[in-house]
Amino acid sequence: MSKSKVAVLRTRPETALDDYRRLSELAGLKAALQPGATTILKDNISWHLMYPGSNTTPWQLEGTILGLKDAGFQDLVDVHNKTVVTICDLGDKYNKFGPVLEKHGVPTKHNFNPADMSWIEYKPKAKMAVLDKIFPNGIYLPDYFFGKNIVHLPTVKTHSYTVTTGALKNAFGGLLNVNRHMTHTWIHDTIVDLLAIQKEIHTGLFCTMDGTTAGSGPGPRTLVPHQKDVILASADQVAIDAVSAQMMGFDPMGIEYIAHATARGLGQGDPREIEIVGDADAADERWGFTVGVNLGTGTGMLLWRSPLKIFQKLLFQTPIVKIFIFASEYYHDKFWYPMKGKPVVEKWLAESPWGKLFESYPDQKTGVCHPGE
Repeated sequence: MSKSKVAVLRTRPETALDDYRRLSELAGLKAALQPGATTILKDNISWHLMYPGSNTTPWQLEGTILGLKDAGFQDLVDVHNKTVVTICDLGDKYNKFGPVLEKHGVPTKHNFNPADMSWIEYKPKAKMAVLDKIFPNGIYLPDYFFGKNIVHLPTVKTHSYTVTTGALKNAFGGLLNVNRHMTHTWIHDTIVDLLAIQKEIHTGLFCTMDGTTAGSGPGPRTLVPHQKDVILASADQVAIDAVSAQMMGFDPMGIEYIAHATARGLGQGDPREIEIVGDADAADERWGFTVGVNLGTGTGMLLWRSPLKIFQKLLFQTPIVKIFIFASEYYHDKFWYPMKGKPVVEKWLAESPWGKLFESYPDQKTGVCHPGE
């Protein structure tokens, strides 16, 4: 049995787009996706405000589009999702996705817009670990996702609830509706169940991951950014998460979702069974990242994973949940970002070569506003 393959490249702003094209070829993009099928670009907007390390980068999006077109995939569409605390249209604007998509003629669809797609009940062929129990009235998925390729575009970062986050967690937003917070107690098995579903409904899966600025600490939003100058790609969603986790300094098989996905035969999380192509020495780096919590994620941990979880139905499946949504949005957007985040962003834009590359991308032509205004 051949090993899973993950491509890792060192990169710099001057060569990033060409490096993404080479990365995609090295990782076997063409063989991973079905020719002629529509290909969904599932970007990662962890925070609608621009914050280094948190969201898909414009060069990641553009480089992946170029790599897809090189391989003959012309029918591309970018899909946004909605969460209770993230406004995707603002994320699209602040992270400069719009001009990239317009430049390359890639339309955008929203999984919460009935004009774009509908939610239909799906009965998975694979045995579910938790999803059928969390949603006893049926698992509902967006009909638009069926019979299409999908390419995930996460970043290299830690996550307060899952240790690291990457390809597997990126499906969490696209495939589950706005009430996906109900799964957080069982988040590791939830995203593994979703990988099993993806393998049933998609004609091909691929992932590019941006580690030009990687994030440590209480992710996926209030991160400590570190310049790392690496990018990754793979057709094996588990393997790319395992390699990025190891680079961050974690034992991949010690992370529940990676171990569970490997045990279920959905991918390879054991680094000994993963072939690194490209700049193999970059994959040998160990950055010593740590996982932390902030006020918002710490409260969530208490309510989802402590004995207080017995109150979940009351707190998260009734109108009371709006209190937590407001509190999280207010803390992150109105307190943490102006007080702590904005100085980090300003320093990154002024001093980091990646911040300067970000500044070189155009704003949207209309309705432009900047974080913190």
